[in-house]
Amino acid sequence: MQIATPYLMFLGDVPDTLAAKTAYGIKDWRPDWCVGQMRLPGCAADLGIPDMTLPEALAKGCRTLVIGVVNAGGVLPDHWVKEIVAAIEAGLDVASGLHVKLGAVPAIAEAAARRGRQLHDVRHTDERFPTGKGTKRTGRRLLTVGTDCSVGKKYTVLALEQAMRARGLDADFCATGQTGVFISGKGVAIDAVVADFISGAVETISPDADPNHWDLIEGQGSLYHPSFAGVSLGLLHGAQADAFVVCHEPTRTTMRGVKHPLPTIQQVIDLTVQLGSLTNPAIKPVGIAVNTQALAEAEARAFLEKVASEHGLPATDPVRFGVDGLVDRIVADFPGA
Repeated sequence: MQIATPYLMFLGDVPDTLAAKTAYGIKDWRPDWCVGQMRLPGCAADLGIPDMTLPEALAKGCRTLVIGVVNAGGVLPDHWVKEIVAAIEAGLDVASGLHVKLGAVPAIAEAAARRGRQLHDVRHTDERFPTGKGTKRTGRRLLTVGTDCSVGKKYTVLALEQAMRARGLDADFCATGQTGVFISGKGVAIDAVVADFISGAVETISPDADPNHWDLIEGQGSLYHPSFAGVSLGLLHGAQADAFVVCHEPTRTTMRGVKHPLPTIQQVIDLTVQLGSLTNPAIKPVGIAVNTQALAEAEARAFLEKVASEHGLPATDPVRFGVDGLVDRIVADFPGA
């Protein structure tokens, strides 16, 4: 799917900032796309951008109302429906990351059909993907992999996109999750794709490209996670990655949502090379990204130095310390890229 920008961010009346984490992620990485926010009475979240009415948003060029919230069950509250219908009537497309499909709500579906507006359910896709073929594609690709889910795979590739472009490299972020799709304006929520077509979907969003172009593919889950390893493996094969960055959170002992122990960084490197070589025998690690939010700065720097020494790879916290070392390694390992 491809979502028209810029966005009017809809926060509804969420009770706290965590409930609007999708909106905050979009604002952090694509602030130029977030023209304004639309909040209902009682909303406890604030993106720090102008509050706008629908006429004001349209006057500023907004093209899509983004429902940038999450809630238990991914439901669409009944009292939001009239606000969404009003946005459609005003001439905006609507995009949502909720589990409930916009088109499943009769009033929204009818308004969109009558006004000729697009409804984007980012967690779902009607696109048909081929099965993956593993045929060598032109261009270069980097995939983030993890010792667990929710360790910074999306933020790492976004930071790499920003830093690589600043160096004059040709690089694009390829979204494979709902927030990533909003940030990119295109992509596919890979966990909503039927299993047989996961690798084919990744091949579709990172097709043949210029030999020096980098597709930076957002990873999901972990090859070691009993819940999500299937998605992670399909991503790895479809990405046909030339390079990968291992993402890690150092304070965890078990993986999120299960009792299985966290694998080591070396285990993830070894398994990624072993399995990734099916579609790219030349796959190699180029760095380690560590979420050090729970560590004091001195402790974080010491941990990164230790990890870098142990694995012979640059190690950093992309949010805290940037990714220049990772880019240096990419440039060194892929001359002319």
